[in-house]
Amino acid sequence: MSEALILNSQNETRSPLIRQMPSNLIAEQMLLGTFLIDNESVNKASDFLRGEHFFDPLHQRIYDSIITFMDKGIVATPITLKNLFDQDEALKEKGGAKYLLDLASLAATIINVHDYAKTIYDLALRRKLIRIGEEVVNDAYNKEEVLSGTTQIEVAEQKLYNIANEYQESHQGFASIRYSLNEAINKAQKSFNNKGHVSGISTGFDDLDVLLGGFQDSDLFILAGRPAMGKTALAINMALNCCRVLIENFEKEKRNNPKQQEDHKPKSVGFFSLEMSADQLASRMISMISKIQTPKIRNGHLTEQEFSSIMLASQELQSIPFFIDDTPALSISAIRTRARRLKRKHNLGLLFVDYLQLVRGSNASKDSNRVSEISEITRGLKGIAKELNIPIIALSALSRAVEQREDKRPMLADLRDSGTIEQDADIVAFIFRESYYLLRKSPKEGSEEHVKWQQEMANAGNVAEVIIAKHRSGPVGDVKLYFNSALTKFGNLAEGSSQD
Repeated sequence: MSEALILNSQNETRSPLIRQMPSNLIAEQMLLGTFLIDNESVNKASDFLRGEHFFDPLHQRIYDSIITFMDKGIVATPITLKNLFDQDEALKEKGGAKYLLDLASLAATIINVHDYAKTIYDLALRRKLIRIGEEVVNDAYNKEEVLSGTTQIEVAEQKLYNIANEYQESHQGFASIRYSLNEAINKAQKSFNNKGHVSGISTGFDDLDVLLGGFQDSDLFILAGRPAMGKTALAINMALNCCRVLIENFEKEKRNNPKQQEDHKPKSVGFFSLEMSADQLASRMISMISKIQTPKIRNGHLTEQEFSSIMLASQELQSIPFFIDDTPALSISAIRTRARRLKRKHNLGLLFVDYLQLVRGSNASKDSNRVSEISEITRGLKGIAKELNIPIIALSALSRAVEQREDKRPMLADLRDSGTIEQDADIVAFIFRESYYLLRKSPKEGSEEHVKWQQEMANAGNVAEVIIAKHRSGPVGDVKLYFNSALTKFGNLAEGSSQD
């Protein structure tokens, strides 16, 4: 054997030229020995330590067996575990049942169980990082790899995020209620200062704010509807309203705190548009503000006054903190990456995703199950909302079952592709316009039915309903909004056409 090879205290052979996975077998042995002598000591580590975190596969099985025995109310000792491991080849190689007794004999030297468990856990994390690094390097070198470099980055980040998320979960436990109370009181005080209006970010619609209290941080808000109901139009209206509110809040904070740092930025709104291009969204927004229909803007049949209105609308849009990403078929990991970047660079305060069914899962393929993929996406969006502490408004399609019913008003069961959309969402809202369906039932002119139909159209023509079907932290109910179909613009129903 080469003189360069040495034997360390853990009976592991190391070489300057050969790097081995980080591990501490002695720490594993001493910790398992302590658990065998005192089963209750497992409770000091079991909230974050799992069998897979041990380096030695035999140690993994011993730890899992101790946990299993305790769950069944059986004391785990070298004697009670002996029968379970009698035929275990790995244990035979280490001396059989005597190895379990040897582990127990090491227990007396442990003082702090938690510190030993943390050491083992930390080494397991480092091993995972090494494996991810190796996979990234190998994938990048692989000439036959079909994934693009950008996609490989997203895959690598998703793996790193999973580790970070696991670490965060393992270190989150019970905390005194006083921390939660402080946050609740701060929100209540904010509502009180706003004369009871909203504690979150105002939607811009009074009746909706009364029901919801605005968009709340860390909430996942699902806005669903059938095609042509106005999902995207309502989302754009909300986004514009929120931008204005965020600017007003920022200016108010500056007035109240003149010493605020110059580089402090107002919160911004991000909009992932997987269906429409950024140009199309911009045209709609100009139409809403200038009150000039989109077709006129596109074909150029404008008066000088109308063109001037368009330029003024454009100037207003340039001044608001609104950011659009119209990259098609983004994966949930890409959305997470770009949302983090927007949070870091432009103080992201609110995020829209249009729409859910166009987002890809992390490992989307032809053979992937769409239901499980949608489940991953909704869980991912909720995770982003909590991580960045922002509201996320995600648009969703509805199944065709709505069209087959006499009553076209949507229900939770109509959510398309997965029940986890309802499960993961804090709020589920539907957009419904009765006029859309009435228009397709036009009776013969001059008939009695036609007169009745005209009255129904007059009542429903400019009305859109937002149906709050699920509200985790508040009441459900319906809110009626004014809708101008020509400008795809929503407003408060009480103000009606005065907004146009």
